[in-house]
Amino acid sequence: LEEAAFRLQQIFRIDISIALNILGVESMRAGHCRAAFTCFKLAADRGYSKAQFNVGLCYEHGRGTDRDLEKAALYYSRAASGQHAMAQYRYGRLLLQHGPGSAPDRQRRALALLERAAAAGVTEAQAYLGVFYMRGLHPQEQRALKYLLLAASAGDAQSRYHVGVCYEQGLGVRADVAEALRHYRRSAAAGNRPAQDRLRA
Repeated sequence: LEEAAFRLQQIFRIDISIALNILGVESMRAGHCRAAFTCFKLAADRGYSKAQFNVGLCYEHGRGTDRDLEKAALYYSRAASGQHAMAQYRYGRLLLQHGPGSAPDRQRRALALLERAAAAGVTEAQAYLGVFYMRGLHPQEQRALKYLLLAASAGDAQSRYHVGVCYEQGLGVRADVAEALRHYRRSAAAGNRPAQDRLRA
């Protein structure tokens, strides 16, 4: 009986958290940012990862509360621990830009989070990693191209443009102008301005 009561209590807690998070989403859509933040916070503090992510967004963008990147990182971190892929992406980015600790340690932790998010299918993480690995002191061109292709396949026009650049300049792949043009055309058709400019050039 004790075990059954404990399980019912857990289910009740989860259901309340889901309801509070939904109420928060509806409040945000209606423009009631403070009410939304209150709902998200109540659900987040009950351990609901979707609400923790939403609280992170509120703190990052100053919606319904004051902007606070440290608190945003804290809530993204909690949601990321609950396997929330978009939180892994946003926490990884915050770690790279504003996180505590030494730069190499921050980068190692951030890249691990970003790669988990990319593996879970978060297009933003794939695109970010593609550009990240292409730049820097020691570019990893083949790794960059792998992530750019994943993001492009998911419909990201900017990543499709970068894939075109890779083929045009032979970055991570053998140079192939025809293949570069194919990617530029697809990116341009999706409205990407750099791809349109490159085609005209």
